Amino acid sequence: MGYSDADAAELYDLLNRWGESDDFYLSFVMGAGSVLDVGCGTGSLLAKARKDGHTGRLAGIDPDVAMLERARQRVPDAEWVEGKAADIAWVSEFDVAVMASNAFQFLVADLEESLVKIRTALVDGGRFVFGTRNPEVREWESWNPSNPYDVVDHAGRELRMIYHVEQVEGDAVTFTETTALRDNTPLRTDRATLNFLGVDTLNAVLIKTGFDVEAQYGDWSRGPLTPTSENIVTVAYRA
Repeated sequence: MGYSDADAAELYDLLNRWGESDDFYLSFVMGAGSVLDVGCGTGSLLAKARKDGHTGRLAGIDPDVAMLERARQRVPDAEWVEGKAADIAWVSEFDVAVMASNAFQFLVADLEESLVKIRTALVDGGRFVFGTRNPEVREWESWNPSNPYDVVDHAGRELRMIYHVEQVEGDAVTFTETTALRDNTPLRTDRATLNFLGVDTLNAVLIKTGFDVEAQYGDWSRGPLTPTSENIVTVAYRA
């Protein structure tokens, strides 16, 4: 018994329903003629943009083939590319690049290379908008088997999402996400490493890779960034 990549892509949408952060990103997308969604997942952000009347150029890149297939079905006239941020080949073509759903945190070993490629894809002065969890809050400490998340998937299966942190090394947190039945029988386990960068480290790497910071917020309502803010929401631009 297992859980396919296509099933996982469907489940991703259930676990990541539209919320306040998506409205934040959409405000930048709708104001731009050309948009690149880095780590686009199933394409929900660009699909909403098209539905709301965006008539310009929309493009997304993601390494997950099953998620990209859902994205292509949602927005056939957008450009969907399989790959990571470090694989970006566009040059000076987009007004805005976004990384929603904390996708920025997947940039670990290839962080600087990815940021250079994102910057290169932007026009002069083009904006890069993203969010990352604030390491001061130490959210990963709640990712443990005693704190699972129950969900019913698209096929009506009652599932349990179980998280387990394997290692915390410097800014990097490696963890597993196990999709299981309600009796905890595992169906699939995915492993990932996320980068938890503090404000000073984050801003230093942005400047190093050719960005300037326009604004930083502590929430999706553009509230002030404080040490206890759950998120570091950043609007940067190609310097």
